[in-house]
Amino acid sequence: MRRLTVIGLGLIGASCCAAIKKRATDWMISGYSRTEATRQQAVARGLIDHSFESVADAIAGADLVLVAVPMGQFSSIFSEIFQYREIQTVVTDAGSTKESVIREIVAQCEKMPEWFVPGHPIAGSEQNGVDAADPDLYVDHQVILTPCSRANADAVELVTSFWVLQGASVSKMDAKRHDEVLALTSHLPHILAFNLVHVLSDDNAHLDIFRFAAGGFRDFTRIAASDPAMWRDISLANHQSILAGIDRFVERLEKMREAIADADAEWIMSSFERARDARRLFSSLADQGVHPVTDSHPSVFTVTEAQKGITGKIRVPGDKSISHRSIMLGSLADGLTTVEGFLEGEDAIATIKAFRDMGVQIDGPNEGCVTIHGVGRDGLKAPIAPLYMGNSGTSMRLMCGILAGQSFDSELTGDSSLSRRPMRRISEPLSRLGAEIETSVGGSPPVKIKGGRTLKGCHIYTQVASAQVKSAMLLAALYAEGKTSITEPAPTRDHTERMLQGFGYEVTRDGVTASIFGGSRLKACHINIPSDISSAAFFLVAASIVPGSDLTLSHVGINPTRVGILEILNLMGADIEILNRRDVGGEPVADLRVRYGPLKGIKVPENLVPLAIDEFPILFVAASCAEGETCVSGAEELRVKESDRIQSMVDGLSILGAAIEGTPDGALIHGGGIDFRFSGGTVEACEDHRIAMAFSVAGLVCRETITVNDCANVATSFPNFVGLARETGFPLMVSP
Repeated sequence: MRRLTVIGLGLIGASCCAAIKKRATDWMISGYSRTEATRQQAVARGLIDHSFESVADAIAGADLVLVAVPMGQFSSIFSEIFQYREIQTVVTDAGSTKESVIREIVAQCEKMPEWFVPGHPIAGSEQNGVDAADPDLYVDHQVILTPCSRANADAVELVTSFWVLQGASVSKMDAKRHDEVLALTSHLPHILAFNLVHVLSDDNAHLDIFRFAAGGFRDFTRIAASDPAMWRDISLANHQSILAGIDRFVERLEKMREAIADADAEWIMSSFERARDARRLFSSLADQGVHPVTDSHPSVFTVTEAQKGITGKIRVPGDKSISHRSIMLGSLADGLTTVEGFLEGEDAIATIKAFRDMGVQIDGPNEGCVTIHGVGRDGLKAPIAPLYMGNSGTSMRLMCGILAGQSFDSELTGDSSLSRRPMRRISEPLSRLGAEIETSVGGSPPVKIKGGRTLKGCHIYTQVASAQVKSAMLLAALYAEGKTSITEPAPTRDHTERMLQGFGYEVTRDGVTASIFGGSRLKACHINIPSDISSAAFFLVAASIVPGSDLTLSHVGINPTRVGILEILNLMGADIEILNRRDVGGEPVADLRVRYGPLKGIKVPENLVPLAIDEFPILFVAASCAEGETCVSGAEELRVKESDRIQSMVDGLSILGAAIEGTPDGALIHGGGIDFRFSGGTVEACEDHRIAMAFSVAGLVCRETITVNDCANVATSFPNFVGLARETGFPLMVSP
């Protein structure tokens, strides 16, 4: 691309011109603005090479056209572009709302053209106009693209490269979700700032108010200096999502008014503490480079060979499975449930937000501590919008069970990765209880659950050994009449059964069958969450394959249904010592000391496969470094995780020089032995956190650098992976 046309030379458009001029001096930039003075000013400042008096002339011969006009002008501008655009020209925009843009385009074109890629740079300033142009405005900022399913892949790539060149990180997101999120995080704050200043300006003493205003007033109202016309157009274009946000804020403000009027210090303190904890979490995620607003945020890991052993003593984050369940059951319990050791990752935060959206007060997380004000078995309220589960398959599947028993309709959505995962394995057995659940044509999200259905207990034989399926049935059974029994083809993790009993709800277990009677109530309790053995697995393997390693992992959960990773590594000859065994809140925990030792290939016993299903990506890495052949079978479940984990690992390990063959239900790995080293190369994480971390461990024993693309979702399950990895000796770098 060498010919760019920018329509609209305000802050956004002019800054793009300045950024391109700074970074790509061979580009030719044409510009259009409605006023001649603006066009002349842009030419005089060297922002554009040519100015034009019409859109038709400006876009002639362009490779890319950026529409950066106020939302109210978009329709008329696009009409001209549609009429005069040349066949090779790709068009994008910079509007703050996306559904309105798409509606206006479809109204003119009858369908979304494949050459148009909607976009929104999340950057700006209260300044505006050509003089505010900043060549670094987009550096380290996000740009969200919302291409339709029929968008041309080359067009999307062209627009992506355009923003990356300016220093931005480009993400993709559904247009509706974009508008809902931005209404709350950008549009509503601007409206509040404008209105606060407006209210104070009507006061007769407003000059004194402004003169003595504190720093908080200055910080909060800075954005009220933004362009009023632009924000008028945004308010009208995204009115539905903004109105929903205003209603939520008004409801909260009215409750605060009542609390202050009633001198309810406890309620005020609780509200402020929750807000403070949420703000700390936001800052923490931002500091880690996590961007939960978007469906995908590029993040690249670069790993070089470890020059010394993996050493030290660390505690990995709390168990994700238990963290999810603590929020779910605590919300349905009577009374106050307290949690410590909670995993502050995106997946678990998605579960918290879902229950907050259904009326549950949840304080925290703050340094792993959460307080849940349970609303009781029947106390959930209908959410005002679809519940967004992000990347969390556990959240979505278990929520299906809970929501099947509610009186209200609900809908569950997720990010691009979750939206590809199979949900009929949940919807079909739930329908046997009387639930009414609808998925997409292909059986994937979104998932719509009809409320008000009468559930009746029965005996269910599940087709797959899946703790998520079993748990969804048990949670639905809380609302079913009579007895519900679930029989699995093989044992799976039993956190739900253990935690239900911890909340005083009787569960009967007989081999691979769990039974429960509906209608009883849950009693609030305290939960101490052990460290996640699935997260510990990456460090167990790292220390096993890097010479000179001696690492201790403290407070790791060793639930009998989760220790498949330990048993498999022990069969491979790993030097792992289990220390300080103890029981915490009904879950067995221990410290694990692991030292370097040569591994040997094995045939993985199929009875251990369900007990280590999440750990196979990193086990494939261990097998590549072992002496002899490792055979994995009976693991077809790996093909329907966040990615097809068998294929993802086969593809990546093959690039890195490992000898691996995929099979329908597993893999055959020919280990390289004690002197084996991976070759360097670039591999794809496929939006899968466990694939990303597995390849990061492989990089520790490589001859050259390994680059792992698409690692943003690591934060979903292991938010401080990078920090702990570096602490123990990983030569790991992260870049956007």
